[in-house]
Amino acid sequence: MKAKKIAAVFLAAACAVSMAACGGNSADGGSKTAEGNKTGVTYPEIKLGETGKDIKTTITFMNNRTDMNLDNYPGKNWKSYIEDFNKVYPNIEVKVQTDSNYADSSLTRLQANNDSWDIMMIPAVDKSEYKNYFVPLGETADMEKVVKLADEKAYDGQTYGVANNGVTAGVVYNKKVFEQAGIKDLPKTPEEFVADLKLVKEKTDAVPLYTNFAEEWAMGAWDQYIGGNATGDSKYMNQVLPNTKDPFKKDSTDPDTHPYAVYKTLYDVVSNGLNEDDYSTTDWESSKGKMNNGQIATMVLGAWAVPQMKQAGDNPDDVGYMPFPITVNGKQYATIAGDYSMAINKNVDKDRQEASMIFIKWMTEKSGFALNEGGIPIAKDDDTMPEIYEQFKDVELITDAPAKKGQEDLLANVNSDSELGVNNGNGKKIQDIVVQASTKAKTIDQIMDEWNAKWSQAVEDNQ
Repeated sequence: MKAKKIAAVFLAAACAVSMAACGGNSADGGSKTAEGNKTGVTYPEIKLGETGKDIKTTITFMNNRTDMNLDNYPGKNWKSYIEDFNKVYPNIEVKVQTDSNYADSSLTRLQANNDSWDIMMIPAVDKSEYKNYFVPLGETADMEKVVKLADEKAYDGQTYGVANNGVTAGVVYNKKVFEQAGIKDLPKTPEEFVADLKLVKEKTDAVPLYTNFAEEWAMGAWDQYIGGNATGDSKYMNQVLPNTKDPFKKDSTDPDTHPYAVYKTLYDVVSNGLNEDDYSTTDWESSKGKMNNGQIATMVLGAWAVPQMKQAGDNPDDVGYMPFPITVNGKQYATIAGDYSMAINKNVDKDRQEASMIFIKWMTEKSGFALNEGGIPIAKDDDTMPEIYEQFKDVELITDAPAKKGQEDLLANVNSDSELGVNNGNGKKIQDIVVQASTKAKTIDQIMDEWNAKWSQAVEDNQ
């Protein structure tokens, strides 16, 4: 993760241009466009079907969904979405580029600092650097009126990205396997979860928990649960965590909460032999079908994975989604966050910027993408919830509060300096939990002590 940060800093230096946000022209009713936005309009001002009808251009959309670029994708693929878009905007050609190693390749593309792409899913970039790469879509106060999570990819009062859909972090599970194991109530604590997995192992032939160990990104998914899910505190991730030394220690007052409890859950599962027999041979693509047909009982992944599991076989109704098994003061929580956020290249010309903004708004308001992928719609006036959240009726959904003023980059800096890469794609540290739990070479407390030492030093270095 240190290398990625260095690359980003290098790019920031290479792009040393004054990009200070400009205020709105309230006196004459003009658009509140900021420097870098060449269109003359902001995202809230775009009227689909009217704005940009005369534009004739080609834009390139970079994203991580390689599966959706295939003709045989079981859901709605990119080709189909673009065909629908072209019914409204026939003169805007959209080319899709996908990459299975998107997290790294997108940063490499940013470093090139050219006009080879138009829309990108924002990778791991410090918020203070957004203005060096992306078009400001509008003032965050205005964006909040039309989209959810407007402050998630915002800096200095400007929003630079719109989430493709809202997601929560829970557990994918097979309902039929749980029924066969005699599990009547879904687990709400780590102890209940481990006990239920033991029942699965005793009474069925299914793998209780499939780690997807071979996929680093899948292992990194465990980081998603340490914030609101494990604490019930919307301020934890962006305000508490980057200012806290030893955040991975056991909570003395409630040991089944906070980050320690999340990682200990995985450790306990593996140390009790409740995962696959050989974690080194896991296979992501085939695991989807195994979840669908009952060969796997649970996988700890975001809600985005549920539609893929449902589409992977003949038993879509057997695939369910449940809250992560942690309860804080008698209540379960789940954090809503953006999956990936769509942003526009500041280096492209006016027409390409405007066409890109139109496409992003169409994807957000008209495409149906979020619900199709099991996500929460991002348009502000769309309160529809996907059916997969039927088990979240009693769960309080919360949004991470933004960082304190002046600390917008603190979490990213501490994260990078500690080399732990929490919620930043570093699945290697989670893989290490599996290895240590399997061999019993280290206890979970020893692992967490090592993490605490790295994190605490990074906190001190950034004070």
